[in-house]
Parts: sequence; structure tokens; C-alpha cells
Amino acid sequence: MRFSQITSAAALIAVASAANAASNTGASADGATGTTLLANAIQSGSFVDGSQEIGADEADQAKSLTSTNNFINNCAGKTLTNGLQVVGGSCNGIPMGDIPAKTAMVSSVITFPTTGGTQVQSDTTFNISVQMSNLVAGSFTNADATYFAAPQFLSGGQVVGHTHVTVQDLGNSLNPTQALDATQFAFFKGINDAGNGKGLLQAVVTGGLPAGNYRVCTMASASNHQPVIMPVAQRGTADDCTKFTVGGNGQVANAASNSGSGGVAAAAAAASAVAAGPGAVDPNLSSAAAAASATASAAAKGGNANAASAGKASASGSANANAGNAAKGGNANAANAKAGKGGRKQRARREFIA
Repeated sequence: MRFSQITSAAALIAVASAANAASNTGASADGATGTTLLANAIQSGSFVDGSQEIGADEADQAKSLTSTNNFINNCAGKTLTNGLQVVGGSCNGIPMGDIPAKTAMVSSVITFPTTGGTQVQSDTTFNISVQMSNLVAGSFTNADATYFAAPQFLSGGQVVGHTHVTVQDLGNSLNPTQALDATQFAFFKGINDAGNGKGLLQAVVTGGLPAGNYRVCTMASASNHQPVIMPVAQRGTADDCTKFTVGGNGQVANAASNSGSGGVAAAAAAASAVAAGPGAVDPNLSSAAAAASATASAAAKGGNANAASAGKASASGSANANAGNAAKGGNANAANAKAGKGGRKQRARREFIA
């Protein structure tokens, strides 16, 4: 039986190798639109479970799942991620994507705050600083609609993406013995800009933190928010964590905590996107587009005054509709759709998500 399995795997590998030797012409163009698995995309490494291959002598290894079609239908019949933050769990069928060379692996170090360094004072704004290497920073997609929805990609051999910082309360000690609850955070921020262009990135902790003991960690991500994927198993981590204390007597929770106004709004926005379904158009954007279209059309006919009225009516209708949604708990951002400020508040809210 073992010989038969090895023979079958060898035959499949031979077929895949022959296919991979074929021309790649057209593969790139078909990669994002074709619905057929191309022969030169089949990875023969998935044909085997690792129990008879190089490295199999290490004790207690689990056998890998196997597939002869790149697990192309792995998510069939399951709840799909579909670009959404599905809190009940889901299955994501999007490929991992491009992986950098070992010489271009992402690395991070937190330069402030630091353990034993300058103490942060409670309820006082400060900056979290992170020095990174091998990340083309400043690229982030809509986390409400395109979460994990595209593969990791490279530019100049480096991962294109962004990082995040997350701060958690350690309780009464800098060295707790129980793992922290990942749903709880004192501050969270996606750093969505390119920083100084040399890897130095910062997040402003507006209003500071309550007095206490904390851990701050980075979470380096590709553009679509998935953790960065590296080429080898044995390596240094792409992320960094450090512990620090906040002095003083302040007790005001940061707005970007899980229970703060920003954290709650971000979670509500993600939930509203899940409720609306994949690809749902933002009602604020569609209303603004309708108003602009009406204005342009009326202006072309010489009816600028009427166009302005039409635009105001559309904006008013949007605000009323969104306010209704907010009252029903459907979209936290809807309540902010007032007098043309909806877009600005929505942007501020999404800074907590990305």
C-alpha cells in the first residue's frame, strides 16, 4: 500500500512538473479573472503528506492535508470570508501570494516606548514609534470590504503593506502568567502611511492611557491586512513586542480601546459590512455620487440653482436614511452622516480598523 501511494504521488508530481515546464504566457492575465486552475499553477508539494519526504525523521510530526488541485475548493460549502471580518469564523480561499526572498524578510523593532526607558505619563498624548525593514509601507485596503481579499504582493522584492500597533493592559504585573484576552486592547491603530520613507513609522496615542502596566506589539501586514508571509520557517519574527509602564493617577480609557468610542465604532462598521454582504456599496458614497450627478446634469442645462437644491435634498435624504440605520444598530457610521461631515468621520473611524 505504501509503495502504491508513493508511486501515485510520483506520477502526479511528474505530470505537474511537465505542466510547469510549459509556457507561462497568459497566466498572469488569467490569474485574477479565470475560473479554471491552470496546469502551470498546480503545486505538486501538496500531493504528499510529508511522512515519507525529506525531514520526515523528526518525531511527532503531523501529516499534512493533501490536494492535487491546490485546495481550490477547500471553502466550498463553508462560510466564506468574502472580504469581511466574520467574527463567528469563516473560510478564506484566497491564495497567500508572493513571498519575498530570505534576504528581504520583514522585521520590526519598537523604539518607543521601551522597557525601563522614559516613563509615559497617564492621560498624556505620546507617540508609539516602530522602525521597520523590508516593508513597502503605506499600502492598506478597505478593511470593512476587502479583508484578506487579495494575495500578498511585492514591489522591488519587498512586501507591500502596512503595520499596526496594539496595546494591552497587563494588570498588576509586567510579567503575567496567563495569556491575555485577544479581544481586549487598551489602544489599537493601523499605521497607514509610509512614515519617513526609511522604515520609521509612528502612531499617535491621543489622550494617552490610564496608569498601569502594558504590552505594545506590532502586527505587520500585507495590503489586505493578512499577516506577512515569509519564505523560511527558521527566522526572526516580523513583529516586535515590548512592555512598559504608564505613571500617574489617570484613569481615562483611550478612545481607540476595544470599549472606547473609536473601537466600538470600528467594530460596528465591520459588523454592518458583514450584515450588508460582500461588495455592498457605501450609502454615503452612493448618495454623494447621486448629488454630484444631479448637480452636473442641472448645470449642463443652465439650472445651477435647481441642481444645488437637488444636491441638498439628496444629502438630506442620505442623512435621514443613515440616521435611521444607526437607530436600528445597522451602521454606526450612519449616525455621523451630518451636514457633509460623514466622509471625514468615517475616515477617522476606519483609522482604528486598518
